[in-house]
Amino acid sequence: MYDTDPNASPINQLPWVVWALALPMIAAEIVLGLAEAGVIGGPGGIGWRQSALMDYAVARNVVEYFWANRVWDELALRFVAFPFVHQTTTSALFAVVLLLALGKMVGEVFRWWAVLGVFYGASWAGAFAFIALVPYENYPLIGAYSGVYGLIGAFTFLLWVQLIGTGSNGYRAFTLIGMLLFVQLLFGVLFGGGFEWIAEVAGFAAGFALSFLVSPGGWGRVRARLRNR
Repeated sequence: MYDTDPNASPINQLPWVVWALALPMIAAEIVLGLAEAGVIGGPGGIGWRQSALMDYAVARNVVEYFWANRVWDELALRFVAFPFVHQTTTSALFAVVLLLALGKMVGEVFRWWAVLGVFYGASWAGAFAFIALVPYENYPLIGAYSGVYGLIGAFTFLLWVQLIGTGSNGYRAFTLIGMLLFVQLLFGVLFGGGFEWIAEVAGFAAGFALSFLVSPGGWGRVRARLRNR
């Protein structure tokens, strides 16, 4: 299922669609990081990240305001842009690393439009779940993690199909997401956590579900492997 050439460069082999998603995140973080460090933007640059969060984050009160006032362009911009801005440099770094790793694994099997569909489908599913379930109207969602978790869902789908195709226990494919959720829960207990996990779980579920539609062969491939067990 994957290219196992030990001499292959992981950078050169990344699908272009993964770079198309990662490079705007990297560029945004470079600009915001340099501004916070006072290298660019002058004294006002320190507030650029906060301004970006206010301009691009998704929150229930923001969505309700734009929807009620029919400001469709601003609403659409937020849903397109919110995965590319992060609250901290550390958050952006982890998001990019996960995106490159998972995007490579999924992109080696999925077509470019399928990778893009999973990422954005999971991002939007995570945003809608977040808006619906978070108890605070002004609590913002920003960053790529719901989309990244969607790629985890797609990767889990690929493992699941492979396992059931060989007669193995398909539940083993969910080990990665189980481990990530456990680590997230542990960090939440030790250091305090917010409600972003709602978007991430919804993103994972959306990524897994969308893979039935956008993976090569789609549901027919899965059904055929189940019949041949």
